Amino acid sequence: MRYTISHRTTYEYNDAVSVSHHLVRLHPRDLAHQRTLSYQLMSDPVPAIVEPHTDYFGNLVSFITIEGPHRHLSVNSECEIEVLARSLPEPGGTESWEGVRDLCQGDAYAACGEACEYYYPSALVPVRPEFHEYAAEAFGPGRPILEAGIDLMGKIHREFKFDPQATTVATPVEQVLRQRRGVCQDFAQLQIACFRSMGLSARYVSGYLETAPPPGQPKLVGADASHAWVQLWCGTAGWVDLDPTNDVLPGERHITLAWGRDFDDVSPFRGVLVGSGNHHLSVAVDVNQIAGIGG
Repeated sequence: MRYTISHRTTYEYNDAVSVSHHLVRLHPRDLAHQRTLSYQLMSDPVPAIVEPHTDYFGNLVSFITIEGPHRHLSVNSECEIEVLARSLPEPGGTESWEGVRDLCQGDAYAACGEACEYYYPSALVPVRPEFHEYAAEAFGPGRPILEAGIDLMGKIHREFKFDPQATTVATPVEQVLRQRRGVCQDFAQLQIACFRSMGLSARYVSGYLETAPPPGQPKLVGADASHAWVQLWCGTAGWVDLDPTNDVLPGERHITLAWGRDFDDVSPFRGVLVGSGNHHLSVAVDVNQIAGIGG
């Protein structure tokens, strides 16, 4: 698959902002199954400073500074990307989840490298008994880890309702478990909490998912959205992506932007302002397959 992606973030401020600093994580990662063919970041007003860098987790980040009074800020990223079919392990042929769990414990970098860093609780993903209890049914004795992970993914998909009105970015994952509803960010962080509470390493992935309009309807401009899913460390099988919102193993329609311990590590746009008071935020995303390429 080859796609063009446009991601527009717009702020309208009630009062003038004199200066603002922002971290932008909208550059897709280059991976074995994914490569960025072009990328451009634009801003209105034009930034006084644009400094690209790579963060601790290997994500590509742009630091921008807007100087001078402004009541409006629009940041638009545009890219073209190629996504290839992934090579996925046979779930039943992966190691037992207990064996992988034991490798993750005790900072065993020699055994599992960076996966050790995703074993611990993080700011938005606690390790608690209720998450262990919810996940335990999928993790029978000696069960292959990816088979168990897929089972848990299906359970979340069946038992939780997608409801954009039920949560905000600040809703604790414990509340998500109680109310059984939320959005992709909530379901991803819930599954990570379950994995970590079982003693496993898992990380949060931000990106895009190509969507299709209802049959017979045109695709609306700006109607796509950012998406979130999970990566589970499966020992010798490495990191494997799971999407609990859709109950699928991500493939060519999932486009990876960034990963980290939870949403806080991969927020696509955040900043510090001087002035402004209240503001209105709008986000529009378009993910379009290039005609004649892919299928």
